[in-house]
Amino acid sequence: MTMTFYKYQGTGNDFIIVDNRLQEINKNDTKRIAELCDRRFGIGADGFILLENDKNLDFKMVYFNADGNESSMCGNGGRCIIAFAKFMGVIENTTEFLAIDGLHNAKIENDIVHIQMQDVSKVETFENHLFLDTGSPHHVEVVDSLKDFDVKENGKRIRYGEPYNMAGTNVNFVMPILTDTFGVRTYERGVEDETLSCGTGVTAVALAMYSSGKTKSSEIFIQTLGGSLRVTFNVDNDCYNDIWLIGPAQQVFKGEIEW
Repeated sequence: MTMTFYKYQGTGNDFIIVDNRLQEINKNDTKRIAELCDRRFGIGADGFILLENDKNLDFKMVYFNADGNESSMCGNGGRCIIAFAKFMGVIENTTEFLAIDGLHNAKIENDIVHIQMQDVSKVETFENHLFLDTGSPHHVEVVDSLKDFDVKENGKRIRYGEPYNMAGTNVNFVMPILTDTFGVRTYERGVEDETLSCGTGVTAVALAMYSSGKTKSSEIFIQTLGGSLRVTFNVDNDCYNDIWLIGPAQQVFKGEIEW
């Protein structure tokens, strides 16, 4: 079968997106999905996303990591599929859609995609890091400098270490820049390497920096290797709600490949 695909990127976090409303793609073929995400022998991407019908909402997002396995929520992937849904005429400028972690509201304003993330009721604080789940699990650790930091080696060590073990976690290394601005580099599980940006990671960093007192702002600007993102939120009794991840999402190219 010849499959039409679209390549999208959100601050350098790149995805293969396919319109699967006719249910033509075999979602159990993890080997083929991993092959398509391979940067040398396939299309190349951090993840593979299917747009599907949902009986109650505008559409459903089905997300796979680059290793071919269906995964937890991807924030930048969510922003990219929102842009794709508009391109395909599925939505206009606002939407409600379903992802693995539940319903998400979203909107597009001047080509900038805003996605509402799930509420976060718990930020765990440890001696050298914080941990929270923003749709995907995230370890957040402040470092003195990001420029020469070995994200892959340090991230891999933490990802598989105690207390995460085989279930694993994403790992974010953070450097304060201004009172409301932070630099972030992320090691993503499933990709098993550093990515240029991670949406749920950026969201986790914003909440963790507020929780740890490193900022008093509820509007946080995050600088990733792939570009800048913004996170806004409300806080009520240490619970975070009305969380929005905001940034660009762009179509790179369209192609065809044998499934």
